[in-house]
Amino acid sequence: MLVMQQVTDNIFTQTKTRGCNTSYILTTDGAVVIDPPQLPTFAIELRQSIEEICPIRYIINTEHHIDHIFGNYYFTGAGTVVSHIEVYDQFMLPEGEFDPYNYAKEAIPTDDPDGADVFPDRKTYFAGYNRASVTFDQNLTIRVGDHTFELLHTPGHTPGQICVYVPEERLVFTGDTIFNQCQTWLHASDVRNWLLALDAIAELDVDCMIPGHGPVCTKREINMQRAILHEWIAIIAGGVAKGLSKEECLESVTLIKDRMPVDIGQEYMLDTVIRNNTFSLFEKLSI
Repeated sequence: MLVMQQVTDNIFTQTKTRGCNTSYILTTDGAVVIDPPQLPTFAIELRQSIEEICPIRYIINTEHHIDHIFGNYYFTGAGTVVSHIEVYDQFMLPEGEFDPYNYAKEAIPTDDPDGADVFPDRKTYFAGYNRASVTFDQNLTIRVGDHTFELLHTPGHTPGQICVYVPEERLVFTGDTIFNQCQTWLHASDVRNWLLALDAIAELDVDCMIPGHGPVCTKREINMQRAILHEWIAIIAGGVAKGLSKEECLESVTLIKDRMPVDIGQEYMLDTVIRNNTFSLFEKLSI
């Protein structure tokens, strides 16, 4: 059963199941969903529960990684999908040896066994994966009923990364620009742009943030995320300056590894995340 946390009178989120945080906003003209659930059972349940209240007007993807987009499939016909053009272009594309479809399927036996019967085969999924029909390349403002949704391009974690600022609620959905109380994934990132994205979010007039992963938080977590990125840069850049290999740099990030787990359901990925972060950052800083 998907348990939603009420954050404001109109905003609901979940932060305690595998995948990114999923949220929806109720307006006077229907609902807006931010990053539908990756797990099939939860996606179907969320759609049904919202549609019992009101129609779904928009589905917004904050990035192209599988945990933010796979659930679009289960919302086909439920509303207009919106994303940055980079998300559209990279939707479900493999990254090196990483196959996003297989990664989504891998989660079913452990995290959503009841979803096995509704998990589509590869051909069926790719025939109807429900990619965005509305895209943009900078920022976009959408008005739905009594609410404004400012979709702001905040690249860093991914090239098409966005945050969603809702001024009427004094709240921002940061996407994976913020990992709160769990390991940060750097493997596809541009850390320097990520730091600029944090600065941009810090300028928003909000009381509350819903991160891509981890508990609901305040703007204080911006400083924590910034510190984590600077720590990664300092350790790996220091290793590069000393002439260390990437394997030797990996041995230097023990404190970061031990500080917190990977987000819910992905604890087994800790060594992989730390290694991918190290090797990716090493390659970028060695240029």
